[in-house]
Amino acid sequence: MSTATRKVHLHVGTPKTGTSYLQHVLYHNRPKLHRHGIVYPADRFDAHFLAALDLMRMPWGGLEAQAIGAWDALAAKVRRAHGDAIISHEILATASRAQIGRALESLGHGTDSEIHLVLSVRDLVRQIPAEWQENVKHRAALGYCRFLDQIRDPRREGRIPTWFWGVQEIPDILDRWGADLPPEHIHVVTVPPAGGSPELLWKRFVAAFGLDGIDLQLDGERKNPSLGAAETTLIRRINRAANEELEPAHYRPLVRELLAHQTLSRRTATPRLALPPDVHAWATGLEEAWIGEIRARGYDVIGDLDDLRGVTPVIDFADPDHPDEAVVASAAVDALKAVLLDHARLQRELAQRDGELRDTQRQMEKAYLRPTYRLREKLVRRLETGSTGRLAMKAYRRARGRSSRSA
Repeated sequence: MSTATRKVHLHVGTPKTGTSYLQHVLYHNRPKLHRHGIVYPADRFDAHFLAALDLMRMPWGGLEAQAIGAWDALAAKVRRAHGDAIISHEILATASRAQIGRALESLGHGTDSEIHLVLSVRDLVRQIPAEWQENVKHRAALGYCRFLDQIRDPRREGRIPTWFWGVQEIPDILDRWGADLPPEHIHVVTVPPAGGSPELLWKRFVAAFGLDGIDLQLDGERKNPSLGAAETTLIRRINRAANEELEPAHYRPLVRELLAHQTLSRRTATPRLALPPDVHAWATGLEEAWIGEIRARGYDVIGDLDDLRGVTPVIDFADPDHPDEAVVASAAVDALKAVLLDHARLQRELAQRDGELRDTQRQMEKAYLRPTYRLREKLVRRLETGSTGRLAMKAYRRARGRSSRSA
């Protein structure tokens, strides 16, 4: 049996557990991590996302075409690394056992790599509304009540329940990803309750990935911000009205980024999306069962399993299926303002580029009208009509290629 030469920390989810921030820090600190013997193999921010799409052969609005071969390329970088490595993306949580087997083998499991699984987890009371909102921000038009009915259906049939439980059922994720790993190599990182220190989750990630003593740059964080109930309703209505005509390539920058993340997420004074009181007992019952399973399995828990117990039901539940229309209208005005300002910015940029093109065209026309230009053009045409002239021009161009001086 060969001795493992490196540790590979494989972070496979779950969504909405600080993953965007974690990946931002790791990506922007690659040189410093490398100096400390840790590789975060990525030549672009979404490299691990594309690798996950490739591993799972998952369609994603056309991005899957860009992902072809991305997992094998990522795994090859890990195997070539002289030191430990970190891979992180939350959609890996839903991988099948066959895909997991391929992933572990490609990373050197059982040969020259010691795989450490990292799973970051958060209570269902927060995760359920967050998952519905993420669906809406990815073009879904399904209402909140119907979403809740589908995920609570014991049959779990259809795209939405399959995805939800694939990335949120903690014991099942740990079964699939950890089946061939010892419990001490499986690290469960709990997300602290709302209102706690924002630094606490990062400290837990530091412990999970062995980043102690590395002075990483933590500012300029990349967020995946949440929306209020009325703001989510507005995006859902936009989806229903525009999905058939708005191409996926345009949806992300316009709706998800400009409207949801850059505009509506700033409206923090409106009622937040929450779990309905009549669903709360069902969710907390699952949480208790999961806490018991994790504790019995003997995993390395970083944080506190009590963090998986959601807060008490909200008193004033804001139903996004029956919102305060005045709040929705106010959000719509902010959204329309953002679109108008962005359109004006694009118009200014287009006007500036048109002016630059006109200036370039005038300069080219002036150069063409100069007698010396016309004389050179006439000479070149005459030389290229004969074999001797063509040889002379070929020699001249070769010489120009070796010199930075203009002839």
